[in-house]
Amino acid sequence: MPASGTVPVPGAAPSAGGFPSAGGHPPGGDVPPRHLVPLERAEALRLLAGVPFGRIVFTSRALPAVRPVNHLLLDDAVVIRTHDGAALTAAAVGAQEGVVVAYEADAIDPVTRLGWSVVVIGYARPVTDPDRLARYREALRPWVAASMDHTVAIRPDLVTGFRLVAEAAG
Repeated sequence: MPASGTVPVPGAAPSAGGFPSAGGHPPGGDVPPRHLVPLERAEALRLLAGVPFGRIVFTSRALPAVRPVNHLLLDDAVVIRTHDGAALTAAAVGAQEGVVVAYEADAIDPVTRLGWSVVVIGYARPVTDPDRLARYREALRPWVAASMDHTVAIRPDLVTGFRLVAEAAG
């Protein structure tokens, strides 16, 4: 397997990005450009709830930081688990009102270039209510082999999203 972690396709030379290449283009190179169709809030949250992971964007030492995490959508919040040493844990616990974050998840096919992307912006706050904490910890199993002792809930104040479609909606 190539160092990039991609799976080789028989007869195709990998491109610089690790994708099998036909003439130096990533998969779907002959696919026409796609149209962006905005999503309504309810549809965006439904799509977000249907995938198991995304990326949290927050500030760490005055710089943007991005981490892949698994999540659940529960009680109208994006719920994630973190560990003691995590920069997000320190920021969320240390801020009285929580810390502003962005959370992004998507499902975009690199060959057909069809799919969707959703971004939630809101305040991330540590979950401290014992009943909610127990329920969230039972429902959300971390994917990494670390002690994830903290639970953070992101209130979706701003939800944006789009679909990549072949034809423009009319």
